[in-house]
Amino acid sequence: IHPNRGKRAINNIGLLNGFTGYIVHDCLSQYFSYPFNQVVCNAHILRELKYAYEEEKQLFANKMYKLLNRANRTVCRARDRGSTSISASTLRVYEWEYDRYLALGFRQNPKRARQVVKRGRVAQTKSFNLLTRLQKHRDAVLAFLYDFVVPFTNNLAERDLRMLKVKQKISGTFRSTMGTKIFCRVRGYISTARKNGVRIFHAIKHAVEGNPFTPVVIYAT
Repeated sequence: IHPNRGKRAINNIGLLNGFTGYIVHDCLSQYFSYPFNQVVCNAHILRELKYAYEEEKQLFANKMYKLLNRANRTVCRARDRGSTSISASTLRVYEWEYDRYLALGFRQNPKRARQVVKRGRVAQTKSFNLLTRLQKHRDAVLAFLYDFVVPFTNNLAERDLRMLKVKQKISGTFRSTMGTKIFCRVRGYISTARKNGVRIFHAIKHAVEGNPFTPVVIYAT
């Protein structure tokens, strides 16, 4: 728990101290300031593409949505066969389609020009902003194609946070900072035990007895 959401909180809590590898996130700008291998969560991208197609009738969004899902299925099938990569020709096809649909999107959504003299940036449409992110962070969006270690989404992290949001929004909210810290500590302990194959009941029992479960090795993936 921290009063700030961005880089100050990440640094103060020490979440990424000593971290190496891939960091999978929802495209929050602060994450890109860290020198890690950046990966954009495609579950977030797919939700935005679905909205753009269904609500804003954006043709590029439907095509890009299908492309990313098809690419993910290709990777999953290759991984199931024991492969560690897809062929170079298949990869080039996916990259070509990706760029093609971006071009289609920008033709449908040209950048808005300033009409009158005003300070600040010109507000762009949601679809244009999505296209800009997809173009700027192309390698991070397609990272799962280049390295099979990279997951398609960060849904594992999303699931860990879900109960926190349920408590915050539905189940009575939090009444104090200390109560929130206790809740986070308990949920973090249970989640860590589950991921390491330890039965939750035994983990809680050992914690109450003063001998809490501690993982020997923490894998950051």
